Amino acid sequence: MKLVVTIPAFNEEQTIAEVIREVPRTIIGVTDVEVLVIDDGSRDGTVAAAREAGADYVLSNGANRGLAFSFRRALREALARGADVIVNTDADNHYDQTRIPDLIQPILRHEGDIVVGSRILKDLRMRAANKHGNRVANFVLQRLLKIPGLDASSGFRAYSREAAMRLNFFSDHTYTHETLFNALDRNLRVVSLPLAARHVARPSRLITSLPKHVWRAGLGVLQSILRYRPLQAYGSLGVLLLLAGALPFGRFLYFLASGDQGQHIQSLIAGTVMLFAGAQLIVVGLLAKAVSWNRQLLEEVLYRLRDDGHAVDTGRDEALMTNEDGSRRLNVA
Repeated sequence: MKLVVTIPAFNEEQTIAEVIREVPRTIIGVTDVEVLVIDDGSRDGTVAAAREAGADYVLSNGANRGLAFSFRRALREALARGADVIVNTDADNHYDQTRIPDLIQPILRHEGDIVVGSRILKDLRMRAANKHGNRVANFVLQRLLKIPGLDASSGFRAYSREAAMRLNFFSDHTYTHETLFNALDRNLRVVSLPLAARHVARPSRLITSLPKHVWRAGLGVLQSILRYRPLQAYGSLGVLLLLAGALPFGRFLYFLASGDQGQHIQSLIAGTVMLFAGAQLIVVGLLAKAVSWNRQLLEEVLYRLRDDGHAVDTGRDEALMTNEDGSRRLNVA
């Protein structure tokens, strides 16, 4: 059982060494623990600090490509290195890496595919706007995703190999929200594990502007709902419009039964427009659901290709034998 701890990093020279050294290298149930750092175009000494601290792999994006891109690459690179379990943590030392053994336990016990280290938000020390914004966002997302106690913005997560291969997301800002929608869409089991987090004094690398972050994160959640739950989204709005459109017709019939001979044409026109719009939204929802089924089929094909590629790599490794002098040779049956 191989564990790869991935750490996306951008200008984290001051803290990344402490994060790497805190990663437990001996865990019950795990034979190998490796640390993989994805440098997102840092302009300070992040790369040198990571190597000096003992990171097994330090890979660079060449330029600042953003957190979502770095996380996507981290999963790909960890899988390519034979990871059975992947843990992602932040380079700013916000999370307690000594809790990694607890974080991966649900995966080792086959109780979950993704484990989220959910911060205890009421105990976090951060700007009031950030703290209350997190609490509101989590209140909404916990109900949308039906996962009690979930910290949807936490980046401290563990993924089984199966989950990492099945995940596909499109966000270019933050991966945390969309991957949860995608995971449930792929029938992956998501477990929330309460874990305390540390205070980070310096400003967030991700949230450079709170209004801009709220807009981009909110837009990402909306896109996730439309992408992964189209019939629920369009259909619910369509049904509401149908009900609203029926009210003017009910009003017209009431007045007609009361002997009111007024025309009430405006009500009938408004009702007709809402009924038509509601029916159109339901049709759009059905079409979007059909597109979603096609996406799921394509994702299944992509998963099979990844799985076959991993099997080929594993077979190649098993075919390599060690000579007495330590060199490698191909074992040909």
